[in-house]
Amino acid sequence: MEEVSEEPVDLVERICAIDIGKTTVVACVRVPHEVKPGRRVQEVREFSTLPSSLIELSDWLRCQQVNKVAMESTSTYWKPVYYLLEAEGFDCELFNARHVKNVPGRPKTDKLDAIWLAKVIERGMCRPSLVIPGRSASCVT
Repeated sequence: MEEVSEEPVDLVERICAIDIGKTTVVACVRVPHEVKPGRRVQEVREFSTLPSSLIELSDWLRCQQVNKVAMESTSTYWKPVYYLLEAEGFDCELFNARHVKNVPGRPKTDKLDAIWLAKVIERGMCRPSLVIPGRSASCVT
């Protein structure tokens, strides 16, 4: 006999997923809706990969009270973003693009990639890659 469980899904409450390109990053923040329980609100913004813009991204994430930042590994472009946000105190996770792409239903634009990654990670549908600590000094200027 099949048993149906009414347990709520454990979601990451406040998440940011970042689609990283060579010159820009697209960030999608998903947080609980203030009025409607069980609903989510998302906002998508684009930032340059210049350090000053990444600090602006960090400030926005802090204002949104984000508690996890997820990003796909794209060449080596992820390194400055990852290490800067990690140095700013965010819980950063890097995901292998091949694993995320294997999850069915994936759209393909920078904005849709960021939204899709946020939804996949908040539901725990992928596992993060190992990032070796101590490389930040050479990656962020």
